[in-house]
Amino acid sequence: MTKKVLLVGESWVSSATHYKGFDQFGSVTFHLGAEPLVKALQGSEFELTYMTAHDAVEKFPYDMEGLDAYDLLILSDIGANSLLLPPAVWLQSKTVPNRLKLIKAWVEKGGGLLMVGGYFSFQGIDGKARWRRTAVEDTLPVTCLPYDDRVEIPEGATAVITKADHPTVAGLSGNWPLLLGVNEVEVRERSDVEVVARLPDDQGGHPLLVTGSFGRGRSAAWTSDIGPHWLSPEFCEWEGYGRLWRNILGWLSEVR
Repeated sequence: MTKKVLLVGESWVSSATHYKGFDQFGSVTFHLGAEPLVKALQGSEFELTYMTAHDAVEKFPYDMEGLDAYDLLILSDIGANSLLLPPAVWLQSKTVPNRLKLIKAWVEKGGGLLMVGGYFSFQGIDGKARWRRTAVEDTLPVTCLPYDDRVEIPEGATAVITKADHPTVAGLSGNWPLLLGVNEVEVRERSDVEVVARLPDDQGGHPLLVTGSFGRGRSAAWTSDIGPHWLSPEFCEWEGYGRLWRNILGWLSEVR
């Protein structure tokens, strides 16, 4: 049975100024960060809709009917402000439905939510992602720190699997390829919450994959990236990469 997945975020625009002696010129580049995931899910039971960060500001659903079109929601590298401040609010001072509260209600009645790490996930760089103390954080099996939560690991780290029998890591034995960073989070102390994978003790032991439930729905936190730079090229090309994401999405979509 096909499961419909909405991936929100994982895009950005870069502006650069180039200096060549006396002269200079500018350039603008648009980037997509989830292409490894898009490729990994092709031909699978998961039908992915990729809503870029700038599109999500206005096009992310404002009502339950819009969210009910999907079985699973992935928030990746997009800050809370993008859903809290559409142009109607930011430019026209109008009221609109709070889409963070909508996500919470959707998960509570059976949706599956995955937050993936990045510079604008959890609390993010300089604390600017701002998911702490939001309705979305309420649904997660982890809580966000009140400040910049990045853990940069330039030397690389290999995941430590702490729940080898968990469905999210089924068929993924052996050493995983290196990852180069995570968002630091705190695990909720609840019976339904499980830390499936973490960093090694000598690199902080930070949670990497945490699962839990909320109401009739399920949620998970993957605190590293979908792709570079926190996932090494070897990780993205690893034969287990696609299995990992299909496992996570499959677990999230199970009916409780």
